[in-house]
Amino acid sequence: MIRIILIFGLLVAAQPAVPNARDQLATLRKEAHVAREAGDHAGYLREALKVRTLLNNYPSAILSVARGYMEAGNTEKALDALMNFADMGQMDDGMLDGSNKIFGPLAMSPRYKSVLEKFARNKSVISAADPAFSLSDPGLVAEDIGYDPASRAFLITSVLEKKIIRVSENGAATDFAASPTGWPMLAIKIDSARKLVWATEVALDGFTSAPKADWGKSAVLCFDLKSGKLVHRVEGPPGTALGDMALDTKGDPIVSDGEKGGIYRLRDGKLQLINRSDFISPQTPAILPEGKHALVPDYLRGIGLLDLDSGSVKWLVSKDTALNGVDGLYFYRGSLYLVQNGTSPERVIRVKLDAAMTSVVSSSLIERNTPTLGDPTHGVFVDNDFYYIANSGWSELDDHGDVKPGSRLTPAHIKRFKTH
Repeated sequence: MIRIILIFGLLVAAQPAVPNARDQLATLRKEAHVAREAGDHAGYLREALKVRTLLNNYPSAILSVARGYMEAGNTEKALDALMNFADMGQMDDGMLDGSNKIFGPLAMSPRYKSVLEKFARNKSVISAADPAFSLSDPGLVAEDIGYDPASRAFLITSVLEKKIIRVSENGAATDFAASPTGWPMLAIKIDSARKLVWATEVALDGFTSAPKADWGKSAVLCFDLKSGKLVHRVEGPPGTALGDMALDTKGDPIVSDGEKGGIYRLRDGKLQLINRSDFISPQTPAILPEGKHALVPDYLRGIGLLDLDSGSVKWLVSKDTALNGVDGLYFYRGSLYLVQNGTSPERVIRVKLDAAMTSVVSSSLIERNTPTLGDPTHGVFVDNDFYYIANSGWSELDDHGDVKPGSRLTPAHIKRFKTH
């Protein structure tokens, strides 16, 4: 879960001279700030529209456009943007309770009242999944989950306790392996055919639970499935955060760098960069059955169809389903399963795509705004059921990975959604 959340406050590390999405966003952010400081409402709106296009209708970018239209005096266009935001299943507490004063002048508009009504509906509780089991240790901060059909056990990574635990189907947990360097453990994938477990460890920059001297480092790990013994370790390029992963049809790890936007393939003991410069904060890839493409969720830009050989990307199109803020993404029998902890409200949804894998046909909610959802993260398929981590604990941590004052960690829940 390496996320970049701010739209006009993105901090960008040094990048190559070739223009990329991160640099484009940084430039637009700077120009928007300059326009706002100068009171140039038309200039701010112009940059906000560019950001919305770059980020493929990221909900927060749509809100920025609505604000830009309001400040430019075009209330009808502002209402169009707000309705678009609501149609994507989003809501804004500040508008619902009246504390957001930017849109106060719209209070008597029938269209604005319709927007608020949609916000209220979008905030309602949806629960189509059942509890599977809970983890007894609240201090784990569970991140990713895999399943071994031979032992009928789950493997789950821990951010704060920096290890992998093995959990039976009734929730009984034992330690499987520890991070060899004492870094938070994030991604996990099980290759049952080869009896291997792939995982990532990341010395998250600024995290007090990671050694300061290691901040900005990450690695891909391989363990023996039966014994938990470390088979080999491959460290990533400096400054990368190899946080999420999938296995391609040959069993090679495809790893995303949520910090600098790279997608890497680990083959013959070497990490090879396979994408260009389209991603800002890529998360869990979903390898398509044909083995030549992966659907890659970018926390800000939505979902891109990545050609694993050429590195080219085509972005999925959706008019009324937010595809941003995705942490875990899974392809199963023609549908995508999205764990979205960057939407408002957070949710787990199922999305059906067209035959070309380029646009959304329909979507349905699995879970939204329940008291136990918390920050959901990742999932795994077991037979026809989708299991996912809810109440991971991330929402209770500050930017340094410490529990926020007044907060406390509670056990993560594993939920089960029956697809049939």
